[in-house]
Amino acid sequence: MKMRLGWFLIGKAVLPILVSTMLMHGAYADEETWQSCASKSADSERLGCYDTLNSAQRKSSATDKNTGSTVSAPRSHLTRSWDLDNKEDDLLGEGQSPLRPHRVSYLIARRSSDANFNSQSPLHPASTSPADIDLNELKFQISQKAKIFNAVKVHSLGITNIRLWGAYTQQSNWQAFNVNNSSPFRETNYEPELILTASTGNQYGLKFINLGYVHQSNGRDLSGSRSWNRFYLQGGWENDTVSALLRGWWRVPENVAEDDNSDIEEYYGRAEIFLRWEPLGGGQVIDLTLRNNFRSDTNRGFIQVDWATPFAVSKSAKMHIQFTSGYGESLIDYNHFQTTLGLGVSFRDW
Repeated sequence: MKMRLGWFLIGKAVLPILVSTMLMHGAYADEETWQSCASKSADSERLGCYDTLNSAQRKSSATDKNTGSTVSAPRSHLTRSWDLDNKEDDLLGEGQSPLRPHRVSYLIARRSSDANFNSQSPLHPASTSPADIDLNELKFQISQKAKIFNAVKVHSLGITNIRLWGAYTQQSNWQAFNVNNSSPFRETNYEPELILTASTGNQYGLKFINLGYVHQSNGRDLSGSRSWNRFYLQGGWENDTVSALLRGWWRVPENVAEDDNSDIEEYYGRAEIFLRWEPLGGGQVIDLTLRNNFRSDTNRGFIQVDWATPFAVSKSAKMHIQFTSGYGESLIDYNHFQTTLGLGVSFRDW
């Protein structure tokens, strides 16, 4: 068992804490409006309500010492990524929503510790002829999303607005250095999504809940085919410099006789945590992704660390370092354990 029991213990300890944090309304729950403050009968309650609103406004704005004008605080990562404050909706008006980054887009050259020379699954046994694969390859990812429907205000059950997104992510592994084998594309994963986002309107803490449907496949046939469909529930949490996305999924059942990868959840996992650290003022960004299958007997998981350094390659790209270890680095490798290290560039995500 290559993935240590420690990963299981970490998952069992950390995930419930994050779940409970995301699902409860903390100290930064829905802010009361001036009207609700005025409606309070007791003077002490009314004054306390006004003080709370004033404090929140001071946190979200600052005064320019030179001009005396009010300057809005920078929008946080999750607010920008999902337009939680509706600023872009207001600017667009009736205009068409543009494409925007979804996940990080990057291009890296990386090396694997153990290439998957004999890919297999329960439906497709391993080939008797190992594939001609180079340990070194290029990996790139492009990921975009756009609003299908702009925000609809609801103000119910702690939700302030709801919007629908369409997203698409493509990840490719290119054997560019394998010239003796005509430098083929070893694997390309296609991942379209529909995402319903419910915003809480909170400045900190739980900021939104996503309900999504995602299809993921590699577009191949015969023994190389891998695909699955999922519904997922995701919560987004954030403070000043750290954001966390916790996602759990339910796989849409398939006919076992036709399922290319019936045991994918045993390797790829059943939930994931995505943590992002971005210091105030920008510069470097560190992302951490953890997946796990939550089994004590055959515990398996995956870890990925991405570091976008302050070194700017151009106005649109930064130097990018990526480390991965575990199962599911790509669909064809869903049940194959490997460790990879890559260096390249990542493009503007926000």
